[in-house]
Amino acid sequence: MRSFKRWLDHSLTAQAVLISVLLVGVAALVRRNEHPVWWVVQGGIYSAVVITFLALQRRRIGRAVGTDARGVSELNRKLRHGEVPSGPEERAAMRRLVAEQSAQIERGARWLPYWLGVMGLISVGALALGVASGSLTAPLVLAVGVFAFCCWILWMRRRSLDRFRFMLSALRSDNEPVR
Repeated sequence: MRSFKRWLDHSLTAQAVLISVLLVGVAALVRRNEHPVWWVVQGGIYSAVVITFLALQRRRIGRAVGTDARGVSELNRKLRHGEVPSGPEERAAMRRLVAEQSAQIERGARWLPYWLGVMGLISVGALALGVASGSLTAPLVLAVGVFAFCCWILWMRRRSLDRFRFMLSALRSDNEPVR
């Protein structure tokens, strides 16, 4: 499983195949009355858009960090596992990666209350429609799902910031001279 996860992390082609399969499945669930060829076409189009976005994002982060996409994915793996890089070039790249990703999270933080508010309005609106129509099952499931998703987003954000703080402190403490 570990080698599969590493292959999926490094290979844009593997990510494209996985995204295509997932999107074809979603298209099949959402558009049951359409021909299966349309499911594949829609999944392919949406996958192309997503993969283009991922490739551009990898290139931008690679330029900011000063390494290629494979190096960025390896640094991200080390960051997730708490492994401090040993070489000076890799340490500098890790510092730049942590700075780039923490700045990205901080830029998104100003929109987080608005996003959470919109998600809350969607849940409340669905519950109001459920009360008006007399069926509360689907709106309650939606509200619980939205609440769980928002909690997961906040947890992942906090966890990422904790990892960034740990890595920066580990990189700083290793640079200090021993007395």
